[in-house]
Amino acid sequence: MEKKQWYMEYKIHKNRPGLLGDLASLLGMLEVNIITINGVEDRTRGLLLQTDDDEKIELLGKMLSKVENISLITLRPPRLTDILAIRHGTYIERDSSDGKTFRFTRSELGLLVDFLGELFKREGNQVIGLRGMPRVGKTESIIAGSVCANKRWAFVSSTLLRQTVRSQLSEEEMNPNNVFIIDGIVSTIRSNEKHYGLLQDIMDMPSTKVVEHPDIFVRESEYDYDLFDCIIELRNTPDEEITYENFTTAGLDDGF
Repeated sequence: MEKKQWYMEYKIHKNRPGLLGDLASLLGMLEVNIITINGVEDRTRGLLLQTDDDEKIELLGKMLSKVENISLITLRPPRLTDILAIRHGTYIERDSSDGKTFRFTRSELGLLVDFLGELFKREGNQVIGLRGMPRVGKTESIIAGSVCANKRWAFVSSTLLRQTVRSQLSEEEMNPNNVFIIDGIVSTIRSNEKHYGLLQDIMDMPSTKVVEHPDIFVRESEYDYDLFDCIIELRNTPDEEITYENFTTAGLDDGF
């Protein structure tokens, strides 16, 4: 049987000496390999496991349910968020109401860049929305994520250095393997007919598109929220409100 990875997470009730060693010994006797291990948040530990026998994982779950010092929280094939939680020792906050909105703060830029990098490695079509107030680090995070994924990026519209509204891209830039960066405000409010035609061509491509200010993009265009595979929110502080009330066309040159 092919080797598969599993994500295991448990909560520690009594962190007695030797607890982790006992667990490692149990996994060793079952011949289940530990790929990665890390503390995740307070008194919770996550492990990335590997085995070629699913029955061993089922048996492991039953055995750990009888251990008093810990409570098994999760034992499943790993999701991207699980892998990153082990790698960074913290969870990615996820909106429970829609399941596809992920929240970050500026103090978690390293985690965000890693998250984007893993998303950008995926093949085929995907559209990612990125919400955030001015100068919070949206575009810089997209570029850094592209570097992590070893992908080239192409600005379709942007205000990173100065307002960019492209009406055409070179053949090299139109490579579907690139990451296309779109400013939702510039592309819908400050664009022209040629730019919008280019935008439609790119949205139809089987490639990765990242749309900054997705709410304005949806409000001012023919597209709707079903277009987005996931939406990321980036804030300076956890309680910062992302609002567009003060976004004016004159202010777009200030680095939105």
